[in-house]
Parts: sequence; structure tokens; C-alpha cells
Amino acid sequence: MATQSDLAETSRIEAFSDGVFAIAITLLVLELHIPELEEGERLWPALVREWPQFGAYLTSFAILGIMWINHHSMFRQIQRADRGLMFLNLLLLLWTALLPFPTNLFAEYLRDDTINAHVAAAVYSTNLTLAAIAFSLIWWHVLRRHLVDHDLTPSQQRSSILRYSVGTAFYAACIGLSFISAPVTLLVQFLLALYYGFEQLRTRA
Repeated sequence: MATQSDLAETSRIEAFSDGVFAIAITLLVLELHIPELEEGERLWPALVREWPQFGAYLTSFAILGIMWINHHSMFRQIQRADRGLMFLNLLLLLWTALLPFPTNLFAEYLRDDTINAHVAAAVYSTNLTLAAIAFSLIWWHVLRRHLVDHDLTPSQQRSSILRYSVGTAFYAACIGLSFISAPVTLLVQFLLALYYGFEQLRTRA
């Protein structure tokens, strides 16, 4: 049974993580700028021209929002914390805090017809792949160390990890897709965010 200090420790981890997610989401909107109008140009066409910035912002906001929701869902089940969990959570927050940079990079080069657009998309996809791997490692660790509030058989554990981690393979595939089409990569990343919007972890009754 979890002690009060164990519960306090997991609460501190989640509170610290919430702060990082909040800052990362806030930094995303700071990269949205008022478009500069050409002489005689109306505002609406200028706003439409900025679609890469809005598309990248919306996608990254959805990804961070779903990550925060699933992180909360995960920690509702984690009853004890150890150093391994804290380090793996820091690994996840490393890629979370970094996301505004590749988001801005992706938006800046999304319409570029050169290799720059593909490289920017690949950097963005790599960031999300590493975040997905960190998420999976946390879930694998808490099951292996019995830090959750329910017991699963080895078969159920493997099934749970596989079901939760399946999106990681798609994120990794997006790195290759980045060198085919940057806009399609952005669309697939948004669809993956919707996929992760569905509960992937067993929750408490």
C-alpha cells in the first residue's frame, strides 16, 4: 500500500510536469505574429498566407494538450515513485519543453520548396518520436517496478505497453515521410494527436 510520502512524491512530479506543459503551450502562441500587409493588401488574404504558422501551432497545441491529459491519466494510476521514474519523467519533459522550437522551425519552412522544408519536418517528427519513446519508457518502468495501483499478468503488461506504444512507430515513420511531403507530415502528426486523444492506459475502477 502506498504511504503518504509516496503519494506526496508523485504529486510533486505531476505538479512540476504540469508547469512545464503550461510553459511549453504558452511559448507556442508567442510565435504567432501579426502579418505584414503589402501595399493595398487586405488583412484576410494576409492571414490566409500565414497558414503554416497557424497549422503548426494547432498541431503542436493538440499534441501537448493530449500529452498532458495522458500524463495526468498515467499518474492517477502511479502510487509510488522512485528515482528511475523521476529521471524518465525528466526525459519526457526535455522533449516537451523543446517542442516550441521545432514547431517554429517547421512553420517557418513549411512552404519552402527546397530541402529545408523536409529537414524542418524531420526535426519536428524526431522531437515527437523521442517524446513518444519517453512516454512508453515511463509506462514500461512503472509496470516493471510495480508502481501502479493494479496488477497485470506479464501478458497483459506486454499488451498494454504495445497498445500504448503503437503510435511511436508512426511518429518514427513520419521522419521518413518528412522527406516526401512536409505538409502531409504535419497532417499525419495532427491525426496522431487525435489517436492519442483516446485512452490508451488501463484506468482505475
